[in-house]
Amino acid sequence: MSLPTRQRVWTTPPDVTLCPVDSLADPGARNFVLQIEEAFFHGFLVRKDGQVHGFVDRCPHAGLPLARVLDQYLTPDKQHLVCGWHGALFRPDDGKCVGGPCNGASLTPWPVKVEDGMVVTT
Repeated sequence: MSLPTRQRVWTTPPDVTLCPVDSLADPGARNFVLQIEEAFFHGFLVRKDGQVHGFVDRCPHAGLPLARVLDQYLTPDKQHLVCGWHGALFRPDDGKCVGGPCNGASLTPWPVKVEDGMVVTT
């Protein structure tokens, strides 16, 4: 017996409040899974140097989620995002791959903003 496949979506509606910005370490990252009707969106936020950026949780190399361990998106020195499967390195501000098997490719942005101390989708 096979389990039903959960449909994935790659965008979210605007104005969804995600979390207080102060709940994100700086530097730090956090995973989010949002149910949108019958489908699911998988993304993550990264906060570094006071800026918050969102990305779809999908490596451009193999299509897998970046983190092998929940919320473990940053390298040990917290300078880059890292794919836990193949070691690709991404800049946390724009998601551009700067090393590894997808060098030059980019993570898909997840548009977010900080409004009244909360991180909100745009």
